[in-house]
Amino acid sequence: MQMYIFDLDGTITDTNSLWREVDAEFLGKRGFSPTPEYEKAVGSSIFPAAAQYTKDAYCLPDTVEDIMAEWERLAERHYRELAPLKPGVWEFLHQCKRQGLPMALFTACRPALCRAALDRFSLWELFDHVVFAEEIGLEKRDPKCFARLGEVLGMPLRGCVLFDDSVENCSAAARAGMDTVGVYDPYYAHRQAELKKVCGRYIRSFEELLCKTG
Repeated sequence: MQMYIFDLDGTITDTNSLWREVDAEFLGKRGFSPTPEYEKAVGSSIFPAAAQYTKDAYCLPDTVEDIMAEWERLAERHYRELAPLKPGVWEFLHQCKRQGLPMALFTACRPALCRAALDRFSLWELFDHVVFAEEIGLEKRDPKCFARLGEVLGMPLRGCVLFDDSVENCSAAARAGMDTVGVYDPYYAHRQAELKKVCGRYIRSFEELLCKTG
């Protein structure tokens, strides 16, 4: 049976922009400012890789573990109390559940932050699987990451559908044999033409996918 696989940040939750605030606060304490090149490099990375890149790029004395811990502290309240869902997400996930469609979450977000956001809206239990890219150890922009995801899920990727806001992630998933739905997010507004090009389908909002009744 076909499985729907969802990204978290920028797809289910409106949390991409908060990482700009986290980066600005973290680097600002150390006398630096994030550059567009830095944001692009760490934007879709798993936490350990992003922390190592930050440490190397700014020659920081902090350990990778300390950097990750500070990022998580800075972001935790946003996920637990503030970050909203993207429009139509709650309704669409429940619609899929009612229809008996298997669903998985595949995210580069830290497990504790992911859980805080999904628990807040009682969404965690809707997913048959929750898989963290950090545990796989590969970037989501690498097709091998999705091949490994298929192994973790115990099913072929062909016929599975990825919902994601990232051009690189959708492109990698497509190369791994998945169908892809590009999801608009303001953080990547300047790359929507690219997203439309690499995806089989593109949506501005999950509201477009809701069944009409009455």
